[in-house]
Amino acid sequence: MQTQSNKIDFNGQNIYVGFDVHLKSWTVTVMTEKLIHKTFSQSPKPEALYHYLIKNFPGGTFHSAYEAGFCGYWIHNKLTKFGINSIVVNPADIPTTGKEIVMKDDTRDSIKIARSLRNGDLKPIYVPSLPTLEDRGLVRTRSTLVKDLTRYKNRIKSFLYFHGIELPEAFNKPKTYWSNRFNKWLEDVQMTEPSGKASLNVLLDQSRHLRASILQVTRQIRELAKTERYKMQQELLGSIPGVGLLTAMVILTEIETINRFDSIDQLCGFIGLVPSTNSSGDHEIIGDITPRGHSVLRTAIIESAWMAARLDPALNKCYHDYCKRMEPNKAIIRIAKKLISRIRFVLKNNQPYVCSVVK
Repeated sequence: MQTQSNKIDFNGQNIYVGFDVHLKSWTVTVMTEKLIHKTFSQSPKPEALYHYLIKNFPGGTFHSAYEAGFCGYWIHNKLTKFGINSIVVNPADIPTTGKEIVMKDDTRDSIKIARSLRNGDLKPIYVPSLPTLEDRGLVRTRSTLVKDLTRYKNRIKSFLYFHGIELPEAFNKPKTYWSNRFNKWLEDVQMTEPSGKASLNVLLDQSRHLRASILQVTRQIRELAKTERYKMQQELLGSIPGVGLLTAMVILTEIETINRFDSIDQLCGFIGLVPSTNSSGDHEIIGDITPRGHSVLRTAIIESAWMAARLDPALNKCYHDYCKRMEPNKAIIRIAKKLISRIRFVLKNNQPYVCSVVK
């Protein structure tokens, strides 16, 4: 005697989920291989999404995607633990129609992500390990504090200029700014009213606090560089002229592993040191470096390239040759690419860099 079963089984079927992440809610679109199942809003918890899927599609194979952004990778890590094939994608890489550009909302975004996931049009970005993410956070914190300190230095100089306070001749040269003597002079600056002195003291207190915080974080980064995870690679990068300890730690925590990149062109494209192009028919325009790239790495590499152009004889010669036919700011981009080649070589071959001698 046959018995009737009301149990639904999606075994062997793929279920595609695209969701638009916000702080207080997620807009989720669920698709099967043939149709759009549902678009809905839910609480910002991976557990809620997982329970919805296993309740409505028991036995199915789940695939999910969301845009990289403020939320980081913790959502991806949790969904992966639940057995969901999760990927994180660059928002710029999601195929978008003209209508979706001018009529943008959370529902359309989630549908767009789910549709592209089902069509196989999405390429996932690299998700670093949790230890690397936390180490990266320490290195980026220092960068943030340095930017904040620069802002307060500019505010102090603006305050002095606004009130007509001239700098002594001993501090006319830029390199004499923010020395101990200069800070002592700032503390002794007199104002007409107590309120004016109080305003200056607040700015000075904040700058002192930021300097102390930067010093503390820098010491922690130096200790981190001595750990087994980074010591050998940091020393290899340190053999390259222009790459100091802090720059080396930026490179190691942002890239994590050089084996991610199959070629030097792929690495340069990731950092953002490739030219933008616009070609049509017989016409081709090659512009400046693409605005798309890894801003943290690009800044660190270009700053190191200026130092390398002075310290490395081969790069010094290349830089002067480039400057004969282009502006220095464009020449340094080419030096940065050569520097990236050196970085890739020492990390892939575990060999220190040896400067060539120009005869």
